[in-house]
Amino acid sequence: MRIIIAPAKKMIVDADSFAVDGLPRFLEQTERLNAVLQGMSPQELQSLWRCSDAIAKLNVERLEQIDLRRNLTPAIIAYEGIQYRYMAPGVMETAHLDYLREHLRILSGFYGLLRPFDGVTPYRLEMQAGLSVDGCRDLYQFWGDRLARQLASETDFVLNLASKEYSRVVEPHLPERVRFVTCTFGAWKGGKVIEKGTQCKMARGQMVRWMAERKIKDPEDLRSFDQLGYCFREELSSENRYVFLKQPERPI
Repeated sequence: MRIIIAPAKKMIVDADSFAVDGLPRFLEQTERLNAVLQGMSPQELQSLWRCSDAIAKLNVERLEQIDLRRNLTPAIIAYEGIQYRYMAPGVMETAHLDYLREHLRILSGFYGLLRPFDGVTPYRLEMQAGLSVDGCRDLYQFWGDRLARQLASETDFVLNLASKEYSRVVEPHLPERVRFVTCTFGAWKGGKVIEKGTQCKMARGQMVRWMAERKIKDPEDLRSFDQLGYCFREELSSENRYVFLKQPERPI
């Protein structure tokens, strides 16, 4: 089993709490992306990033000083979004971190596919950013089937806890033998499942933590997830989509 999750925009540097295991697998591609970004003006970068002046200034400074090989932070610690706060890797037991080390993979527009303890440095490059590189119209075309091929070499089951923006760099390229299951976290309203971004991120992080604590390896065991008030709804689920609804809401 491999669990895929999205990165977070907010990142920190922490080279002291945990040691890195090594460098990212796709560092050659990252270096190419980095060179393209460094060749852009601050105005072009802000347009690409679609961010405020303050955030643009911070990331332009980071780009000017970036070092992809030194003073690195384990990826699982570097990201600071809602999903990562609920996962709370910083207070996990060693056995739980070892579970993440084996089973968790982080998708990234800049790094491609990260293992939890690959060393990274702060960057800003979302997967859907309209960055043209080496004749590729965007990052989806740039990464192509590389990330899917890597996942397929590791497992025959991928649990998707990533947003659509990130999962679509993998899903279309996986061979048929690899089962791809997406978890949906929502509430039943107006005769359909309604997903809310913040609550989805919370649930995804909580599920990763729950899986690590129980060392989940059988996909069927995922159905017993019951954190944050969610319950598996078999009547709404399918072979490739597991639906969890907040209780006590039920479809009529």
